[in-house]
Amino acid sequence: MNSLPIKAADILLPVEKYEKWSVVACDQFTSEPEYWKKTADIVGCSPSSLHLILPEIYLESDSGMRISEINKNMHKYLHEGIFKEYKNTMIYMERTLPGGAVRHGIVASIDLQAYDYRPEKKALIRATEGTVLERIPPRVKIRKDAPLELPHVMLLIDDPQKTVIEPLSASDLKVVYDFDLMMGGGHIKGYLIPEDKINKIFESLSALIGDEDDPLLFAVGDGNHSLATAKACYEADRNELSRYALAEIVNIHDDALVFEPIYRILTGIDPLDLYAAAKKALDRGGDIPVEYTASGISDIFYTDRFPVGPLQEFLDDYMSNHKSAKIDYIHGEDVLRRLATAAGSAGFIFDGMQKNGLFAAIKRDGALPRKSFSMGEAAGKRYYLEARLIKQ
Repeated sequence: MNSLPIKAADILLPVEKYEKWSVVACDQFTSEPEYWKKTADIVGCSPSSLHLILPEIYLESDSGMRISEINKNMHKYLHEGIFKEYKNTMIYMERTLPGGAVRHGIVASIDLQAYDYRPEKKALIRATEGTVLERIPPRVKIRKDAPLELPHVMLLIDDPQKTVIEPLSASDLKVVYDFDLMMGGGHIKGYLIPEDKINKIFESLSALIGDEDDPLLFAVGDGNHSLATAKACYEADRNELSRYALAEIVNIHDDALVFEPIYRILTGIDPLDLYAAAKKALDRGGDIPVEYTASGISDIFYTDRFPVGPLQEFLDDYMSNHKSAKIDYIHGEDVLRRLATAAGSAGFIFDGMQKNGLFAAIKRDGALPRKSFSMGEAAGKRYYLEARLIKQ
């Protein structure tokens, strides 16, 4: 019997028009309303995951009305037969990224009872970076009455011998979807995983747990606040459906998985004032560069630590004393540089962490500073595709 915090799921897929169905994770392009406007223009009135999720660019505006529409659309799609259900299965997927590399993953259900974002807890499923508790309640409003979940959560396993996911690429599996993703997202192909291969996945995962005193199987690479939201909803309404959450599982040693920095941009500030404060706080004479960029200003500070921690501490303190300042987290250096040229804006650019050290860092330190890394740039993020019932 499988005692791991993962199991097969009853997965729902749309019966047609995948190209308009799949849209990128809601926490991407949060400073680019034109991206979401163009996505909406492409989708139109067609059945789409866009009508079932709330892009975070709208989270603080008209979210109440949008959440009501999301719930209505979910019930409508279920009633109108938009979905076909694949019982008790997992999906092996091959995601061709915009640059051509292929990432491999498994979509399955994970047990929220085995997940904990608190750094002091030795959970089998752990957050990789700090969880902002204030971000959970607004997301609970979206999920608590929803009959469906569509995941953008990505979990990582530390499988250097490539024993869990990679063997599936040589298997003769049934294809369930195969299409190009909109808005430059690349291509995706999915296969149903039969029971015998699911059992082999369980065996291989069991061998990865290792240390009995500090067992760690899954580290949350993307979507930690979504997973924390799912856990909060389960604790408020404990039932077998809400106990589990769909996620994509990826090997951290997958050649296509690249860790990218998540840059910071501040708006509503005086760039010269921020520059002077940042130089004083961050320029420590080390050998790790942090670039400051704004219209008419460019400089490089040098620190002696992985820069995300000290930079975030400085920015949090600065914003507490400058109430008009707002922060956003940007994927992609070109985007950051463009946004930083706007009046009253400034950005910070720095190198990311090495992915091979992630699991050791989580065991050693509990969690990294929030927004420490991104697994690739925005267009390569997980697109919504599979769904699952979380409420009868």
